[in-house]
Amino acid sequence: MILRGRFTPRRKALLALVLLALAWLGWGWYSGVAITQGVEKEQMDWNGDGQVSRDEFLQAFYAVKVQDSEEGSRHCRSFIWRSSGEEFRRDCRTVFKKGAAE
Repeated sequence: MILRGRFTPRRKALLALVLLALAWLGWGWYSGVAITQGVEKEQMDWNGDGQVSRDEFLQAFYAVKVQDSEEGSRHCRSFIWRSSGEEFRRDCRTVFKKGAAE
């Protein structure tokens, strides 16, 4: 016989918290929020002063959107303020594929 515990208010609150966190993660991935797009902490210097503050780190959770684009061998990542839609930084790099020079 399997004993089941009651679904206590504490368990309900924990379930609600877990569901809320999963919902936020889904929304963040769908909307392209920086923290869900693989942006490292060292890249979160939004104001360009050379240091990542706590506020800049927290902005990666809600205020900064990332859009990736690819034009041939050039891969770019645009950082955009979600509130205004203004692009404030673009990082580009050139990627060479193996066998392309042959």
